[in-house]
Amino acid sequence: MKLIILDRDGVLNQDSDAYIKSVDEWIPLPGSAEAVGRLCDSGYTVAVATNQSGLARGYFSQADLDAMHDKMIKLAAAEGGEFAHIAFCPHGPDDHCDCRKPLPGLIHQIEDALKVSAEGAWIVGDSIRDLEAGAAAGCNTALVRTGKGEKSEHKLTSHPSLAQAPVFDDLATFVNWLIANQP
Repeated sequence: MKLIILDRDGVLNQDSDAYIKSVDEWIPLPGSAEAVGRLCDSGYTVAVATNQSGLARGYFSQADLDAMHDKMIKLAAAEGGEFAHIAFCPHGPDDHCDCRKPLPGLIHQIEDALKVSAEGAWIVGDSIRDLEAGAAAGCNTALVRTGKGEKSEHKLTSHPSLAQAPVFDDLATFVNWLIANQP
């Protein structure tokens, strides 16, 4: 199985420092649904690993999160894509869980759900914590400049394990590169 793990906010949809709290605030980034479809058409299994501390903070409910994910799933499906698993951390930063990125717990949840190792898979994120979680699980890492990516890009050099991570303008650009360079 060729596995791709995507962060959600800032990779698939617009991000906000005020949190994405409703289905109306969940706005897809241009080309993201099409990129998921292209990955699936090329034989990749696509999963999502996303911190959603807004649940613990009371900014939105589980029903709100489910509605956001339903919208994401439908938009990807309209482009021939699907998400094999969506793993999310509902905890706040002080909850000391093992799933909040930069810890690799969400990736381990994906491995368990899909009965596959993430070793050598790609994780695509817009923050250093996304890439740190992937590196801790043995994933290849890629940064996109959407979301918090432009602010995160200059931090790559201060993380030896991430310094060689390729950087792309957006998810679609990553997918173009991956498909052109796949073995």
